[in-house]
Amino acid sequence: MTLTRRMLLAGLSASAATPLLAQTGPAETLAAPGLISRRVSGFATHRWQDHFDTLKNGAIICDTNARALQYWSEDESIVRTYPTSVPLTNELTRRGRTEITLKRDGPEWRPTPNMLARNPDLPKYVGPGPENPMGTHALNLSWQYYRIHGTNDVRKIGRRSSNGCIGLFNNQIAELFSLAKVGTQVVLI
Repeated sequence: MTLTRRMLLAGLSASAATPLLAQTGPAETLAAPGLISRRVSGFATHRWQDHFDTLKNGAIICDTNARALQYWSEDESIVRTYPTSVPLTNELTRRGRTEITLKRDGPEWRPTPNMLARNPDLPKYVGPGPENPMGTHALNLSWQYYRIHGTNDVRKIGRRSSNGCIGLFNNQIAELFSLAKVGTQVVLI
């Protein structure tokens, strides 16, 4: 058998990839025990037991570092993980425990006073519809001005791009909207 240039290049590239393939093993992460249990599709996932005592009313963890939201139903029969947008800076990020206080289908949007101070050119009001920055659905949290909502700009998902809220793709906030209820416990980490 004659060794051709093409065969040689294919063999070299296969052998160069071997160390990379050997490094990719199970999807386990190297983290402190109990903090992050595993990665699913590139998202850090958490155990609800590390953040909540029970799943009464369901539970949501918003991980601002992983830019992911996890949801568990009260009976744990439904578990979802969604990519999110997160606040632009740590100063805009609120962390801690809260809960869903209101669900809005077709929300309207008004910039907060801080948003207007940073950018006075923002519109004062945007009604429901395709131009609404909050997308198709919003879950108000017990903290004033903080929401989990959709977005009219899908480029924001997976990035630091919000003014404090957690953003999801519209089809995913619609699913979460149908699953979560007023009283669902939420933690932002």
